[in-house]
Amino acid sequence: MTHPWPRRHYADGPFGQVHFQETGEGPALLMFHQAPMTSGQFDNVYAPLAARGYRAIGIDMPGFGMSDPTPDTPTVTDYAQVIPAVLDTLGIERAALLGHHTGALAATEGALLFPDRIAALIVNGPLLVSAADRQNFLDNLHQWELGYHAREHAGHMAELFDIRNNLASGTIPHARLSDYVVQALIGRGAFWYGHNAAYMYDQEPQLAQVKQPTLILSNTGDMIFDHAQRASELFPHFAFAALEGGGVDIVDQQPEAWADEVAKFLRGAGWQ
Repeated sequence: MTHPWPRRHYADGPFGQVHFQETGEGPALLMFHQAPMTSGQFDNVYAPLAARGYRAIGIDMPGFGMSDPTPDTPTVTDYAQVIPAVLDTLGIERAALLGHHTGALAATEGALLFPDRIAALIVNGPLLVSAADRQNFLDNLHQWELGYHAREHAGHMAELFDIRNNLASGTIPHARLSDYVVQALIGRGAFWYGHNAAYMYDQEPQLAQVKQPTLILSNTGDMIFDHAQRASELFPHFAFAALEGGGVDIVDQQPEAWADEVAKFLRGAGWQ
């Protein structure tokens, strides 16, 4: 029987339950979402990936969605630690691994932590944080996230809605923007945890250690597209692909083109 939505599961991970969803048959592709979202970020690409012959598995990182949080302030390494639990629950020995933005950092770390279980890596939106970038984050976005709280008449939800609408330049339907807000607020981890983990992580030296076939994937309208360009210059042995336009919501803006790039790389890497 074909189901219109991915099938939902839980695994017993290092910090409690790990929620994930999967659809399709074929070689497995694990996916880590951006912060603050959930595996629901990939709602519009599960079916395209399955149609291209892949078993697409989206994971709620610890503290996001319906996954239990870490006992303390999480790190990118903590997010990556759930990989074996998900694979073991599904009886999968090896998988390709993809992450978007904060998830791309967790994917990088996962490829290093579990090299025998990760066959290929897709870094969708690397973040090569400089000291100045980190300080700017601590002085600005971090302060706003620390102060974010529920307000009368759901003002805090309207604020998030407007932020995401502005980021998408009006290209995302209101119903989907509303879903983004729900995804951002449903987790049991603190609202500020995800971006804090991302900006405290130094991805450049970690990417230098990756041995698996790797794709740097981005899109020209991504707010951190320049980081992808820089990563491609630093690591010319990695494949590189950039879709035209879009933004942080590229999987919703160009789902078929995005799935094409993912599948093309995985096939070229022998993961088929």
